[in-house]
Amino acid sequence: MEAIVTAGQAGRRAAADEVRAVLLAGGEGRRMGPLGTGRLKPLIPFGGTSRLIDFSLANARRSGLSEVLLLSQYEEQQLMDDLHRVWNSTRGFRVHFGPYDEAYRQLPADELPEKLPARGGPRERGTADAFLHKAAHVFGGRPSEILILHADHVYRFDYREMLREHRASRAALTIAYQRIERRYVHLFGMVEFDAGGNLTNFVEKPAEPSSDLVFAAFCVFDSACLQRYLERLDGTDWQHDISRDVIPAMLAGGERIRGHLVRGHWEDIGTVDRYLRAHLALLADPPTLPLDRMPLTVRPEVPRRFLSSAAGVRSSLVPSDVRNAGLVERCVLFPGVRIGEGAAVRDSVLLPGAEVPAGARIEASVVLEDGSVQPVGPDRPEDTSARTCPGIG
Repeated sequence: MEAIVTAGQAGRRAAADEVRAVLLAGGEGRRMGPLGTGRLKPLIPFGGTSRLIDFSLANARRSGLSEVLLLSQYEEQQLMDDLHRVWNSTRGFRVHFGPYDEAYRQLPADELPEKLPARGGPRERGTADAFLHKAAHVFGGRPSEILILHADHVYRFDYREMLREHRASRAALTIAYQRIERRYVHLFGMVEFDAGGNLTNFVEKPAEPSSDLVFAAFCVFDSACLQRYLERLDGTDWQHDISRDVIPAMLAGGERIRGHLVRGHWEDIGTVDRYLRAHLALLADPPTLPLDRMPLTVRPEVPRRFLSSAAGVRSSLVPSDVRNAGLVERCVLFPGVRIGEGAAVRDSVLLPGAEVPAGARIEASVVLEDGSVQPVGPDRPEDTSARTCPGIG
């Protein structure tokens, strides 16, 4: 693995293999409605350019890491096959598949294993179980730090400064955090710090938030400390979760836990409502993430651009291969989209290959690959049913 150059210390290097980057990708996407039906949540398309999981992988590669360990359990082969095709063709960077890695390691990216070894052991009940069941891959080789990442977070970040601060402070754990509107804090892990930057309170999804700071869900653990707490909690009456069990146990145990402020955009895509709002924020002035700062993994050969005003387009992100005989306004379009004559689509996301029939009227929706329309409401399950696009059938 490549070396990470510590910022501001040109003569000193910390080997990247001292850091084990671990990507948690176990989501089924059930809260996403039809958008998540038949597809893994990490592979849900995002931003007209990529999939949700690609953001954390792109950040890891940009941070000088050459390998990320995947921890998943839901439809594992579908996810691993996809990541092998997309990411393991990248020179100097690959996704490690834990107990299944040997089946992929000797294959070029355009080839996939015919059969994987049978899964052993019980199903994981939470994120902490994934670390325990695959401990040989997480802690093997005795990495100094474990960098934990998630597969449904949209952000651009270089982890090197956070790693440098973690090492300099000799903390047991450094957590990323961000300030958000207090009305949304109940959806996240709330955190509070003392004047010296040490964590004093951590509450997962608090009913009555007392802070506007939230855990951004990526963090750096001292490897030995993490392993010790996992083994201590195993077999107890616990929730098998890093956030609900391990971090509170470390805080109660008096471990030094530091915070690292995330200054740029960060978003957890937990519901289809937040999915749509995150896309509309890409069209703002300025955008939450400019087009050239997002991963490009879906049809990378197709150019994209933001058009503020053009024939049939207003304030939308469009690919060069779009065929538009109607009007799109404040929309994000993936490659292969077709808009029929006289159709109007506003405040929506159109997935790869989606077709909108002539004369259709669509607002605040996700248009799926098969042309069905998923209207989006404010985090209400009843608003996530898909319907046939007007004019079809």
